[in-house]
Amino acid sequence: MGRPRHEPDANQRRQVETLAGYGIPEHEIANLIGIDPKTLRRHYREELTHGHTKANAKVAENLFRKATGEGRESVTAAIFWLKTRARWKEVSVHEHGGIPGQPIEQVNEIRRIIVEPTLPGETGAGALPHRDDCSGK
Repeated sequence: MGRPRHEPDANQRRQVETLAGYGIPEHEIANLIGIDPKTLRRHYREELTHGHTKANAKVAENLFRKATGEGRESVTAAIFWLKTRARWKEVSVHEHGGIPGQPIEQVNEIRRIIVEPTLPGETGAGALPHRDDCSGK
């Protein structure tokens, strides 16, 4: 003998639509309700199809309200909206200077630091041991 026939109620329909909107996989929604994934798709096709769209619309409404509002979060929301919806982008400008028509001058600089050796027994800032001090004599 099989399971009793599934009869969805309004509360279950709302729950499925909400979970689908959150991006929960169908097999997990079915498991939560206690039905087979095929039964879920058969009885809740519309909720599964429209759940994502309704959730995205609600988030977009909230983002739009924040982007057109006041306060610090409105700036962030407006920038995000314009980058994703209006195809705005941040542009990096690289300018090369130099004499027109001439190759760009590249400067590669190598610095040599010369430290004067100290006499045997001398110490001080930058003092390197004298070769006689290193010989062990």
